[in-house]
Amino acid sequence: MSIVMKFGGTSVADAAAFENVARIVAAESDASPVVVVSAMTGVTDGLLSAMPSSLDAIFQRHLAVAKELLPQSEASRFGGFVRCAEDQLRELLYAIAKTPARRKILQDAIVSFGEILSSTLLAEVLNRYGVQARQVDARRCIITDDQHTCAAPLLAETFSCTQNELRPLIEAGVVPVLGGFIGATVDGTTTTLGRGGSDYTAALIGAALNAREIQIWTDVTGVLTADPRVVPAAQTIERLSYSEAAELAYFGAKVLHPKTIQPAIENSIPVRICNSRAPQERGTLVGPETEMSARTVKAIAHKTGVTTVQITSARMLGAYGFLRALFEVFDRHRTVVDVVTTSEVSVSLSLDDDSALPQIVEELEQLGTVRVEKGRAIICVVGEGLRGTPGIAARVFSTISDINVTLISQGASSINFTFAIEEERVKEAVTRLHEAFFATKRHKKST
Repeated sequence: MSIVMKFGGTSVADAAAFENVARIVAAESDASPVVVVSAMTGVTDGLLSAMPSSLDAIFQRHLAVAKELLPQSEASRFGGFVRCAEDQLRELLYAIAKTPARRKILQDAIVSFGEILSSTLLAEVLNRYGVQARQVDARRCIITDDQHTCAAPLLAETFSCTQNELRPLIEAGVVPVLGGFIGATVDGTTTTLGRGGSDYTAALIGAALNAREIQIWTDVTGVLTADPRVVPAAQTIERLSYSEAAELAYFGAKVLHPKTIQPAIENSIPVRICNSRAPQERGTLVGPETEMSARTVKAIAHKTGVTTVQITSARMLGAYGFLRALFEVFDRHRTVVDVVTTSEVSVSLSLDDDSALPQIVEELEQLGTVRVEKGRAIICVVGEGLRGTPGIAARVFSTISDINVTLISQGASSINFTFAIEEERVKEAVTRLHEAFFATKRHKKST
């Protein structure tokens, strides 16, 4: 059984990072690894905003790595590949200017070069460091629908193509290296899975191969008890259940892409979050089972930029069909609702994307009185057994008793307790809650 090792953009940021990844993969060479790699840091954004005259800096980064790490002959061969890619990219950029109606299709083709370049370069570096590796075009494995820039994989086709492409290489002792994030339609047109989709690629490859483990290599040591930019003392969580990890990913933890979890759940494959800068650390293992924390709470996640909407109507009282009519409004405008709470005569909910809010409000006002509050943040307290542990909510609210809470959701899940507050106080609230639930544990470890 293989392991799938996904390396993010920060793990291949420069020559030293590529060299480090080669050492990490070489150390796992007996485990039949399959490598999935993102574009170098900043390259995808650079390609999205590129003009034909501004491509040189992107290509020079790749050429600099090749010059430093590869023998002259291999570096020269890679240079030829880069020049070919540059010619293709210039043609695509001119085409997108001439045919804006095809923008999304062409955009997918353009940004795919970030992963194509990084995976081709990494395969060369791995061979240089004693790992027999071969670049595999992910578009031959990840087969999707035609929803460009956010395509959904066709699972049966993806699993079949992945097995056909990768099994022979694995059995021959060759390490396949694929670019994440990219796929292709059945007719071969390039697509992308959406931002953060490299994790999704790794999960799909892992599920197709029935991998022993999916490893997500990033620049932090696993999933932490809080965002370290807010709480520098945040600690690594050793084990999480799939459900806990999914809640944390959805409510702001950036280590895991939310879609990553589903293929792993369906195939009972553990996902390990590792730090490419500290490979000796074991990180966080996400699997079907978890360890109960002595304090029940495992982590505190948060996300900002949230809008809350409250719809009040006496017509809700004793009526049926009201909620269906309400949510059909959001469905028509393709807007995802995060947190929902209801009373006898009102519904409160939160949104990440408020781009269609004016049209949504106009329709909602036909159902009742609408109140919109922008500049909100969602805080989510996560841990197995929250519902059955008395006093958690009381402890949360006593800790932030001077901070106004505008929306509360408890009971929809047994593992999370979610509420909204004003965005400008979210750092203060998260810091206090982390101190309340984790400071004693840290003190005990140090004594």
